[in-house]
Amino acid sequence: MSEPAVMDRRPMRQQQRAWYWYDWANSAFVTTTMAVLIGPYLTVLAKRAACPDQPTSQVCRRDLMVLGVPIDPGALSSYTITFTTLVSAVLLILVGAVADRSPRPQWLVGAFAWCGAAAATAMFFLQGTSWQLGVLLLVVSNLCLGCSLVIYDGILVRIATPDERDRVSSRGWALGYLGGGLLLALNFVLLTVGEAHGLDAELAVRISLASAGLWWGIFTLIPVLGLRNLPPRALAEDLPPDAAPSRGPIRGAFAQLRDTFMDLRGYPQTLLFLIAYLFYNDGIQTVIASSSVYGAEELGMAQSQILTTFLVVQFVAFGGALLFGRAAARYGASQVVLAGIVLWALVVTAAFFLPGHSMLAFLGLGVGIGVVMGGTQALSRSLFSQLVPRGRESEYFSLYQAMERGTSWLGTLTFGLVHQWTHSYRWSIVAIMIFFVVGGVLLARVRFREGILAAGNELPQVV
Repeated sequence: MSEPAVMDRRPMRQQQRAWYWYDWANSAFVTTTMAVLIGPYLTVLAKRAACPDQPTSQVCRRDLMVLGVPIDPGALSSYTITFTTLVSAVLLILVGAVADRSPRPQWLVGAFAWCGAAAATAMFFLQGTSWQLGVLLLVVSNLCLGCSLVIYDGILVRIATPDERDRVSSRGWALGYLGGGLLLALNFVLLTVGEAHGLDAELAVRISLASAGLWWGIFTLIPVLGLRNLPPRALAEDLPPDAAPSRGPIRGAFAQLRDTFMDLRGYPQTLLFLIAYLFYNDGIQTVIASSSVYGAEELGMAQSQILTTFLVVQFVAFGGALLFGRAAARYGASQVVLAGIVLWALVVTAAFFLPGHSMLAFLGLGVGIGVVMGGTQALSRSLFSQLVPRGRESEYFSLYQAMERGTSWLGTLTFGLVHQWTHSYRWSIVAIMIFFVVGGVLLARVRFREGILAAGNELPQVV
């Protein structure tokens, strides 16, 4: 390779390193807040409001009334995520269309991230029976996370070649699990040592929730500043004439949104992948979002045991993401993701039979989740980037992100409804199996080479 070519690669490498850091920043919120603390804590606040005359450790069989609709306190967090996703279905697509027209998408990432981080930090004020405030802050922070990730994922196409994307995406996820695990470890110390020294348990949870928001906001500075020299794109030559920038960012975005759904029919393999991803990712997200509630409410695990398990999950997932990235370079990302879905189905089956109050069994389940979690998500992101029409990255990733982490709704709705009908989280978790089965069958039918070429993209050496 000539010296000028080497010099040309340096800015892209620097931008890739800066890009990784947003995974590090937001994963602290995803791990500490979404995956571990907010579900059980919001359940406690809801139980305290619905059943004030009994301990929150007992099953509450009285419903909360929300706009005249009876809501099981144990399913409140699942329903909240479901509501957020229904709103996201429109909002994220519009955000993606606007982002494709923005000359500085990195600043949009920062704006949404800092708004979400502020809501996450404000969770410090959740106490007593303030489940309504908890629902509001969870909705705002989750929506902002989704909006920021739409734009962030779209930037991947601009900083990595087709052959680099599996590696770059996997490294971003791996760094995210490392950062999320580090903050979770610090919060674990606070929650265990603090209680031993007289710190109120709920206050320790609230401090931990606030720390995740602060972490998210502070570390977002690195990618926003590191991507400040991201080269602008001339979109007018790539987009339909009626969606040209001269129509303004909002009017043009709505026109582009209309064209997205019309154009998607012309990319049947991209559409089939999105449908497959809708199912298997809903299964993944439901397992992640509900595992702490499952451990606490169904298996009777103590908070310290749940935190320990999630710490193990984070650091195992760091290695799992890198391992899946290397396997994709040899066998192809599509085959590795399909194998990961099979492993997810085995994990869900094992969870149904898990004995209560067994730390060793719960820890083993966490190791299984960690191995497949990061790899399947990272490679799904890079796979989809190959199927996106050039110049429409953020817009198409908005469809993808509506089904991404923390915003699944079919899975969480199923989980909540099954619990409301059976009052058993075991049947709720086993009901998620259908999402992995359907998603895996559909993914196996996607013809990736055909889809990549149809989108006008370069074929990587191994698909």
